[in-house]
Amino acid sequence: MPGTLGTGEGALASRKSLQNGGRTAKARRIMTAEIHQLHGDRPPSLDPMMALVAADMNEVNSVILDRMQSEVPLIPELAGHLIAGGGKRMRPMLTLACGKLLDYPGRRHCKLAAAVEFIHTATLLHDDVVDKSDLRRGRKTANLIWGNSASVLVGDFLFSRAFEVMVEDGSLKVLKILSRASAVIAEGEVNQLSAQRRIETSEDQYLAIINAKTAELFAAACKIAAVVAERDEATEAALDAYGRNLGIAFQLVDDAIDYVSDAETMGKGVGDDFRDGKVTLPVILAYARGSAEEREFWKLAITGHRTSDEDLAHATRLLRQHGTIDDTLARARHYGQRAVDAIGGFRASQAKAALTEAIAFAIARAY
Repeated sequence: MPGTLGTGEGALASRKSLQNGGRTAKARRIMTAEIHQLHGDRPPSLDPMMALVAADMNEVNSVILDRMQSEVPLIPELAGHLIAGGGKRMRPMLTLACGKLLDYPGRRHCKLAAAVEFIHTATLLHDDVVDKSDLRRGRKTANLIWGNSASVLVGDFLFSRAFEVMVEDGSLKVLKILSRASAVIAEGEVNQLSAQRRIETSEDQYLAIINAKTAELFAAACKIAAVVAERDEATEAALDAYGRNLGIAFQLVDDAIDYVSDAETMGKGVGDDFRDGKVTLPVILAYARGSAEEREFWKLAITGHRTSDEDLAHATRLLRQHGTIDDTLARARHYGQRAVDAIGGFRASQAKAALTEAIAFAIARAY
């Protein structure tokens, strides 16, 4: 199926080419794939998708507000802090937009989109505890305000609500897709924790981590639309591939801008990955291309011995010197084009255009 995640020899070769700073003609063609722009001269945005699914999102938000309620006042207070915290609701919008792509006339996907958002919000609450984060979407994190225990338990509550909604839907196939996604996300987070502060983390392991912790829910959010619309397995696979490749591109951009953006733009602290010892693709490539002295710096930095603002600035200079930010963004564009290709077989429509622009938006955040 076109657009699926590459794990074969060709993908491995392109990864090695990046690690070595290779610039063969073939690698250059692969890594600088351009996403076809359908939005004219204006910057890409989620506005077309938001307009497309606005009515459905009102129903999704109603479900979210209803299901986050509890007789225990702390639960809606803490959950509401994050849910109302300015997130784009990209994942549930993908479920709705994919429903539009398939001309699905029903309403089942609205409640399931709410379940997707509950799963995502629960993972954010848990992530902020694990990462000891103090900023999320430009606001203080729940764990900083209410403490780690409350954040973990409310995250568990939201996971439970998501499963209630899935069971109410009645589809074992939907339940299997979203429950598997929840398990894979958790595996990805544990894998990332295992790789933390280990400079020898390979690019393959890194890609496995972001495929699990980020792309899996994007893929599931899209795929369930095909299930409720009762489409064939080829359609399910196409939407899975669209979401998965979009999710990988999205995370690659996140990992690049951690070094070159600002807290206001990102909604979190600049250099958090650096200080947390997370070995992301820009670092993997810089370590592979660096001198012995530079490698020693990276070893000390990732293990937590060189994490000052001056060290972060030096790390950023090394990333720029070796072109690893640019190459990470080139990789994001590559996966973005794969997402475009995954829905290439669907007829032209507002939904297809909005889904295509969502890819360009995800990548344009870096510029």
